[in-house]
Amino acid sequence: MGSSSFSLFSLLFISIFVISVSSSSSSSSNSYSDPAKDVYEVLKSHGLPIGLLPKGVTEFSLNEDGRFEVHLDQACNIKFENVIHYDRNVTGVLSYGQIRELTGIQAQELFLWFPVNVIHVDIPSSGLIYFKLDVVDKQFSLSLFETPPDCTIVGAGRVDPPDLPSNQNVGGDIILETVVTQNLSRKLRNEKVNQRVVQ
Repeated sequence: MGSSSFSLFSLLFISIFVISVSSSSSSSSNSYSDPAKDVYEVLKSHGLPIGLLPKGVTEFSLNEDGRFEVHLDQACNIKFENVIHYDRNVTGVLSYGQIRELTGIQAQELFLWFPVNVIHVDIPSSGLIYFKLDVVDKQFSLSLFETPPDCTIVGAGRVDPPDLPSNQNVGGDIILETVVTQNLSRKLRNEKVNQRVVQ
């Protein structure tokens, strides 16, 4: 009787241990029941403004290491001081005051589109937020990002960012070549039209 109760106790202990280990390993990624509300609260708790992401969040997940994924209902553009483009999927690594390894966000500088790699707030009292692009750093007023903005659907005559190759260094060369080619073609067409009008 003594040995059977000991083995029953051992079996119970092992079962509890296995269940606790499996549940702790499966809880490394948190999915949220109200993704829009939760992603904005997570941004706020990490010292970032909630307006970094637009309205239209349909899914949000965050791992313990800070890796996150946000799904929007559509790709869209927002006009702050510059036009910012959001792909349907945005990913990055979140830590206090910064998002690094960012994908899915591009910023327009002059007529060129550049991926946003890092967003950070150095000193909250400065009122500034920084966007690190491939070739330039931009600073914006934090007040621009106080509330989640409405996002304009990409297309319908709006300026769309080019498809950026994810496996190449786009340090501006590919984008610049594309834009220069497009601008030259447009300029040549306009000159031909102007010559016809003059004749």
